[in-house]
Amino acid sequence: MAAGWPALAGDSPASLAVAAELIARWAEPHRRYHTPGHLRAVLAAAQRLERHADDPVAVRLAAWFHDAVYEGLAGDDEERSAQLAQRLLPRCGVPAERIARTARLVRLTATHDPADGDADGAVLCDADLAVLAGPGYEAYARAVREEYRHVPEAAFRAGRAEILRRLLAAPRLYRTPLGRDLWEAAARANLAAELDLLTGGPAAGAALRR
Repeated sequence: MAAGWPALAGDSPASLAVAAELIARWAEPHRRYHTPGHLRAVLAAAQRLERHADDPVAVRLAAWFHDAVYEGLAGDDEERSAQLAQRLLPRCGVPAERIARTARLVRLTATHDPADGDADGAVLCDADLAVLAGPGYEAYARAVREEYRHVPEAAFRAGRAEILRRLLAAPRLYRTPLGRDLWEAAARANLAAELDLLTGGPAAGAALRR
């Protein structure tokens, strides 16, 4: 995974030390979904969508940092991850303008709601949400539950169901044309199936058992 880092931030000893720190953060033992596997998947999806980006390097740097701090605190994790990017990337010789773009993109993953015309934000958010359309959705949902194992079952179900309803109510989950073509229909089917599973709806998770 670190093989692609030098293309983004150089191969100086300081830069490689930053990459090693990030990999160690992604491998923290309390993580179940926000792991190196998720990082690899986001990087791969971002590469697939990169023709839609204005600054593909900033997008990939943001992917590396977007869950580098992960304690399960929405908003706070993203802000601390953005601050980490602002602290570590100067050591790698990344230009200040690109560092600022990277940090902005990391903060955007708190809402996954890029403004119209924000090409880089659209690519990063689509890449981060690509998991919603994958055949491994059921494993993703279980891993998310494990990361919130400290939350009582009833509270988790209610909170998770609200998140799913909000996603399904959005006019579009993916902001790039390619993301919509690749993932929109499957993601909506998976989200609806999980919502049925959580709430005892009529489909009762049938789509997850395909």
